[in-house]
Amino acid sequence: MHKHMPRSATAVTDQKRPILMTTSLPDYYFRIRENGALVFRLDHENRMRRLEMDPIAVVNLKRGDIKPQGGRTLSTSDLAAIRTWMEERSALLAARDLDDILRTVDHLNLTAQWVQSRATDAQLDAVSDALFLAMHDLRNVLVRKKAERLDTSSERPNQK
Repeated sequence: MHKHMPRSATAVTDQKRPILMTTSLPDYYFRIRENGALVFRLDHENRMRRLEMDPIAVVNLKRGDIKPQGGRTLSTSDLAAIRTWMEERSALLAARDLDDILRTVDHLNLTAQWVQSRATDAQLDAVSDALFLAMHDLRNVLVRKKAERLDTSSERPNQK
């Protein structure tokens, strides 16, 4: 077995091209696209022993839409699988957003170290104004959001 293939996979040669075949495939495949996915139902048990990918729906995560394709009516199991994917994908994207922000904090720290230890005067002239404006804008937004949260939390004990 090739060293880069998962243990559950075997290489099958079809006309001198290696094909990755796993021992078990899911029933659905979600081709990620902007704001969602194109959903395929996989048929890997047909008589020709070929993997068929039948497009069954388009998903829009932002609107929460599931639109059947080709005049289909989605089964209960189709809808359940799609909704599960939507929940998992939304959670993954939210985690990635938070990770991106935490990486930004790391980059700000690295930028501060660069400015302090290695930046030339010409480099500082090239980036200082952009950094000042971006950091000032970010600070204003953070202060406003913090004030809104504090106002909301101070009003809650008085509400009934």
